[in-house]
Amino acid sequence: MIEEIQQDAAERMDKSVAALATAFARIRTGRANPALLDGITVDYYGNPTPLKQVASITVEEARNLLVTPWEKRLAPAIEKAILASDLGVTPASSGDVVRVPLPPLTEENRRDLARQARQEAENARVAIRNIRREAIADFRELVREKEATEDEGRRAEQAIQRTTDQHIGRADTALAEKEADLLAI
Repeated sequence: MIEEIQQDAAERMDKSVAALATAFARIRTGRANPALLDGITVDYYGNPTPLKQVASITVEEARNLLVTPWEKRLAPAIEKAILASDLGVTPASSGDVVRVPLPPLTEENRRDLARQARQEAENARVAIRNIRREAIADFRELVREKEATEDEGRRAEQAIQRTTDQHIGRADTALAEKEADLLAI
């Protein structure tokens, strides 16, 4: 039972670190990254549909994304959806494709994006700590119900703390890499 709780907690912590990586992919750096457009939805036959389900997104140049819709008539809707997003970019439609030029980041933008990255990392650390707290509560419940000894419960708490420290370390490493990427000129 203790092993199941530990394994479940570790899997949930892994998902928190993966969610952090996804959040970091949405924070734009000076380079073009197709993940920047992940949160954008397009009106497709009256249904809001994720952009990557109606078009292919590729990196054309270091600071340009190329969005090629699978149906040619979607180009204006894609352009409108990108304009309506809070990315701060202005797409340019050229025939059947939409080009998204990414302007260079100013020092102030870089600091704001680094602050946003730190906030995302803190959210991930809080989620990991909450998972640890729930696992420890489960261990203590097992000890209280006499399904595990106190020594087993204590060892399980120490093991979950080690797992927590590892996952928080991974989140901190990802944050350091993202900040270095953001603040590099």
